[in-house]
Amino acid sequence: MTSSTAKQLPVFLITGQSGAGKGTLIERLLDKFPQLELAVSATTRARRPGEVDGVHYYFISDEEFDRRLADDDFLEYHVFPWGQRSGTLVSEIDRIGEQGKVCVLELETEGALSVVDRIPDAVTIFVTAPIEELERRLHERATESSGEIGERLRVAKEQLDVADRFDFRIENRDLDRAVAELSELVRRFAVPAGTMPRQ
Repeated sequence: MTSSTAKQLPVFLITGQSGAGKGTLIERLLDKFPQLELAVSATTRARRPGEVDGVHYYFISDEEFDRRLADDDFLEYHVFPWGQRSGTLVSEIDRIGEQGKVCVLELETEGALSVVDRIPDAVTIFVTAPIEELERRLHERATESSGEIGERLRVAKEQLDVADRFDFRIENRDLDRAVAELSELVRRFAVPAGTMPRQ
């Protein structure tokens, strides 16, 4: 990362079990703190109904993903068991920091661990939920096949093994409580940097 602004501002890295609701938590957080901005990931998966390129993801081909990997454009990337790839472009961190905003990264656990090594000052948060709740949410979401859901649940159980490698752990059993805990972390680490008033 080349931006001096990006180096001065905190980076919040949010990861967790597959289906634990980290995306929903982040949406609530962004509504509450307009000074935050979510880094947009690049992905090789097909666009879903309602998704906008450059807003929800940068939708790119496998060939472009390979080219960007070769150019070392990715801060991290993840290969899913069913074949698709997603990753965070280094340029996203700089883009957000140069706007004077606080960057939020939503990452799969594997990618999050590699970013911990590359951005040691990042505030890292691991989101969990009970396995039975994860299964219910994945079925309700209805965006994966039964085989993909089973694989996500298997991965979710394994992901708990590395939860202690992150700074904080939030259980998303009750959404409002989890949002409150996450908001307090944002206030705690962003306010000293002068990036937002206490709400």
